[in-house]
Amino acid sequence: MINKDGKTIAPDLKTFQAAAVNADWSSAPGFGIILTNQSGPKSWPITSATFILMHKKPADASASKEALKFFAWAYDKGGDMAASLDYVPMPKNVVEKIKKEWAKIVGPDGKPVM
Repeated sequence: MINKDGKTIAPDLKTFQAAAVNADWSSAPGFGIILTNQSGPKSWPITSATFILMHKKPADASASKEALKFFAWAYDKGGDMAASLDYVPMPKNVVEKIKKEWAKIVGPDGKPVM
């Protein structure tokens, strides 16, 4: 396949991750980016991400904290497991941005839940 930069590339874990690495995640609120046709010489042109929606002010802060703890584990420890199931782990630079956003999720007391 020929990507946006005019490079011929093969579909594999690294080219799928390259599309995510090269995306401008800050351009869309809540990381709602469509990864189709991202720039970058190694970016696979037909890529997508799955999103998890969380309330910024959840009614149950402890439940939100538990959910975020699971996602933290998945990002930190689940990459190899995801790859073994033919899923593509999110690149570290994207995970770092996501984790920074978690600080904006606050409980009724106004404190971050995580």
